[in-house]
Amino acid sequence: MSVFDHPEFDQHESIHHFSDRATGLKAIIAIHSTVLGPAAGGCRRWRYDSGADALSDALRLSRGMTYKNAVAGLPFGGGKAVILADEQTRNSSQLLAAFGCAVDSLDGRYITAEDVGVTVDDMRLVRRETEYVSGLPQNGESAGGDPSPWTALGVFLSIEAAAQTRLGTDSLKGLRIAVQGVGSVGRHLCRLLHRAGARLVITDLNLRNLMRLRAEIPVSEVPVSEILYADVDIVAPCALGNVLNAETIPRIRAKVIAGAANNQLATDGDGARLAERGILYAPDYVINAGGIISCAREYLGQSSEEEVRAEVGRIPERLLALFREAKATAKPTNTLADELARRLVSDSTARESAASHRIA
Repeated sequence: MSVFDHPEFDQHESIHHFSDRATGLKAIIAIHSTVLGPAAGGCRRWRYDSGADALSDALRLSRGMTYKNAVAGLPFGGGKAVILADEQTRNSSQLLAAFGCAVDSLDGRYITAEDVGVTVDDMRLVRRETEYVSGLPQNGESAGGDPSPWTALGVFLSIEAAAQTRLGTDSLKGLRIAVQGVGSVGRHLCRLLHRAGARLVITDLNLRNLMRLRAEIPVSEVPVSEILYADVDIVAPCALGNVLNAETIPRIRAKVIAGAANNQLATDGDGARLAERGILYAPDYVINAGGIISCAREYLGQSSEEEVRAEVGRIPERLLALFREAKATAKPTNTLADELARRLVSDSTARESAASHRIA
C-alpha cells in the first residue's frame, strides 16, 4: 500500500524515514503542514509492534499538531517525530545525536521537543546537533523548560470548565476523577487535582510512576484494564491514544472525558458515540496545548513565564466556546474542533494567496 493510500494520510507535506546503522536509530518525522509556520511537535520514543504502526502514529500525531497549533493561535504548523524503540537499541547519546542530525537535515521545517519516552535531558543532547529544538531549561524569567507542567495546567483548567458545563459545579472538591497514566503530565495533573479537593483513582503500566505518586498524595489504584470504567465523575486519559472506541465507550460511567493524551478517539465517529451517551468530551488537542504554547514561546523568545501562564489560562475560553456551539448545533465537540482548525489553516492559506497576488 502506498503512503498516499494510508488511512491516516491527510495531504501531509512530507514524510521522512531515517535509519542509522551505527546507533540503531530508526525514526520517522512526519510534516503535516507548514502553512502557519514551521512544523512543531514533540518526539515520541515507543516500542511499536511494527513499522506500519509507527507510521500511523506519526501521521495522526502530526496532523493533531497542526490542529493544536492552529486552535492555540501559534505561528507554527504541525509535525511529529517517532523513534522506534526495541530491546536491542538503547536510548544512547549517540542515538540521540543521530536523531538531532536527522532533524537538522530538514533545515528548520520541523522543530522538535520531548514527548512520551523522551526527556528534557534527551533534548539537551539533540540540541548539540541542531538548533531546531525547544523544551529546554531557561535562565531567568524567560518561558521554557519542561513543557509537561504547562500541559497539565491547561488540562486542569479545562477539567474545571467541563465540570461546570456538564456537572453544574464550580468546584472539583469531592469529585471522583480517574487519571489514566501518571507519568510526567499525569503526575502534575494529579497534584493540581488533589489541591483542588478531587478524589483520585489512578493507574499506570509503570510501577515506578505509581509508587512515586502514591508517596506524595492519597490515591486509589485500579488495574489498567479497569480505569476507563471506574465509578467516577470524570476520566482523564493521560497515556497513549485510541482508548475511546466502539468497545470501550459503552462501558464508561463518567460524564466527562478530559485528558492530556493525544488522539484519544480511535475514529472521528467515536466523538458522536460519546455525545449520544451524554458524555461531554473535551477535544484533546484543544486542552493539552499548554506544553506546545510554552515550547513555542521559548523557541520564539517572546514571552515570560507569566505571559505563558496567562496564555495557557485562555485554553478554557476556547473549550467553553466549543461546548456552547455543540449545544447549539448538536454536533460532537471533536467535529467542531476539527472544523475550526481546518478553517484557521484554510483562512491563512487564502490570506497568503491574496498577498502573493497583490505583490505580483
